[in-house]
Amino acid sequence: MEVASDHLRKPDGTEVMLIAADPAQAFRLSFYPNDGVGLLRMEFIITHLLRVHPMALVNYHVLTDDQVKQEIAKLTAGYSDKKDFFTDQLSEGIATVAAAFYPKDVIVRFSDFKSNEYASLMGGHLFEPHEENPMIGFRGASRYYDERYKAAFALECAAIKYVRREMGLTNVKVMVPFCRTVEEGRKVIATMREFGLDRDEDSSLEIYMMVEIPANVLQEEAFAEIFDGFSIGGNDLTQLTLGVDRDNEIVAGIFTEQDPAVVQLVRMAIEKARHNGVRIGFCGQAPSDYPAYAKLLAEAGIHSVSFNPDAVFAGIQNMAEAEQQLILNTI
Repeated sequence: MEVASDHLRKPDGTEVMLIAADPAQAFRLSFYPNDGVGLLRMEFIITHLLRVHPMALVNYHVLTDDQVKQEIAKLTAGYSDKKDFFTDQLSEGIATVAAAFYPKDVIVRFSDFKSNEYASLMGGHLFEPHEENPMIGFRGASRYYDERYKAAFALECAAIKYVRREMGLTNVKVMVPFCRTVEEGRKVIATMREFGLDRDEDSSLEIYMMVEIPANVLQEEAFAEIFDGFSIGGNDLTQLTLGVDRDNEIVAGIFTEQDPAVVQLVRMAIEKARHNGVRIGFCGQAPSDYPAYAKLLAEAGIHSVSFNPDAVFAGIQNMAEAEQQLILNTI
């Protein structure tokens, strides 16, 4: 891809970050204009590099499904402790992205599969519940301290700890998705501490939280007491504000991040974060698709915006024009 022209360079005041998933693309993407990775999706690494449910590795020696056990044995050949396969592959994927963008921040979101998605992994059907509405069920933060997944979360933490402490890639930050309550946030942080991710021992470790539930905005002052930063997840915040399942085609026409209620919550989230001295970013397509949305974020004072690679140039242009208009309005 050609180097961006002057009018596509990032605007002063708003960091432009990338949304990443595939470690194989990391070094190529690092040459895009960027201030780091605002969202590294752990799910892609698990789906494409590991392909097996982590609890199936934790419980490998007691699995009763012989076919699953044979498939895992083939996939993890050379690993006597199958859990090591998970931490090795996950840490390698994360480290590849972190090294490509070093020393810029790389914010790694802990796994955010829904139960039906976890069930599709090798051995997943042995450990996942059936849920009528997985979108608002056993996902995100609620898994990490629950005994049904806690041992798998320990492997995620081990991979992050190895990347930061053994590989020295301290530009890695972590982010907790779908955290419903402040108390749940405290439970997750305590569980992370139990598994070696402790801010008291590692002073440069930062823990972010996704803002994707209206309760996150309403209780943002309390969340700001326990988290180091926020990132607004536009899709989930829209879904839960409007009560629309974004995977349901019947009601898909109602889903829009430009709805006044969603816009009001986005403004409120940014204003509260700035009032509390906490960094806040935005992840989603809206500011690249709609110049008016970029204007909204710029006016509210967003610290960073994260774009998918195919939308980053349009996003930079929209944000730059919005920032320039703000400057002109003050003259």
